[in-house]
Amino acid sequence: MKLVRVGAPGAERPGLIDTQGRVRDLSGVVSELGPQQLSDAALARLAGVDMASLPVLPDARFGVPWTGIGKIIAIGLNYADHAAEAGLPPPADPIIFLKANSALNGPNDAVMLPRGSEKTDWEVELGVVIGKTASDVSREAALSHVAGYCVVNDVSEREFQLERGGTWDKGKGCDTFCPVGPWLVTRDEVPDPQALGLWLDVNDERAQRGNTATMVFGVAHLVSYVSRFMTLHPGDLICTGTPPGVGMGAKPPRYLKAGDTMRLGIDGLGEQMQTVVAYTKA
Repeated sequence: MKLVRVGAPGAERPGLIDTQGRVRDLSGVVSELGPQQLSDAALARLAGVDMASLPVLPDARFGVPWTGIGKIIAIGLNYADHAAEAGLPPPADPIIFLKANSALNGPNDAVMLPRGSEKTDWEVELGVVIGKTASDVSREAALSHVAGYCVVNDVSEREFQLERGGTWDKGKGCDTFCPVGPWLVTRDEVPDPQALGLWLDVNDERAQRGNTATMVFGVAHLVSYVSRFMTLHPGDLICTGTPPGVGMGAKPPRYLKAGDTMRLGIDGLGEQMQTVVAYTKA
């Protein structure tokens, strides 16, 4: 299934994508798509619903495709070729940092430059959505704790991340810096998470192209590894790292400015599109 939440911010309703690409309304079946709907049993019940009986929703804004995200765990330098462009060796262990939940953004919502930003950058990433509590799980069991997968843009302000005394979180958690979606694609539709192409364009020019096959640490390894250090709960999101082609790695470096557009996607998981806007105080 491809699960979605559509509507104005704060008023999204649950839905799913039918075989013709239309959004079907799930609000008569579940009131929300949250952690309780991400277990294998709950997803099986949703899969058993007669899709043709569900109303078709008109075109609307896509929100983050599930709610109740407890934490956003991100992995740094998880593609060897991205580490090389950053001038760093591939890590011996996964590098873990956190993105603030307040950075969550719909997949096509505007990305706002932080105040004083001169080095805001892009990062297309595979997102892993936890469906079952995972605490110190084995690699062999890890994928059974995954509800599904999604597209994430791990937007990053490099000066804040690298030049402000640490940690990376400063440059990763700014408002609007975590567009997620458009879909949460359930695990059964992604038989091999290590065989997905991913890409990102800036102003219609290809910047990133990669494949999850070149991850330093695969999805099962990451779920197992992270669960050793913190319990993963249903709804938690793991952002698994980005392939080469980020602005920081260009020669000379290239960063986002107001008016730029980003379009990005992953095989089978949908596409995002964001316009970059100048900072305004809420």
